Amino acid sequence: MIIFGTKGYLYQLAIVTLVCGGCGNPAAHSLRKKVTKFSLFFVPLFPISTSYLTQCTFCGTEHKVPKDQADGLLAQGSAPQGQGAYGQPQSGPPHGNNPYQ
Repeated sequence: MIIFGTKGYLYQLAIVTLVCGGCGNPAAHSLRKKVTKFSLFFVPLFPISTSYLTQCTFCGTEHKVPKDQADGLLAQGSAPQGQGAYGQPQSGPPHGNNPYQ
């Protein structure tokens, strides 16, 4: 007897702020990667399909996005530290200097 099947894995890649297509609110969206793998005797062997999803944290609406758009959102979600939204530097004292000491 051979036991085979598929199993789905869901990976959260980033959290980005977008205007939701469902509710119209600017809210955080989680960018997720869904991978379905073929398994033999309960051991996942190789991926069968891969898809990318965004889910609104305000209303819960999910949207499928193509891979190239997901790569762009991933680059947007992983902005370098020390920069605020839209690539602008954050204001305030530099790290390590406490003005109240």
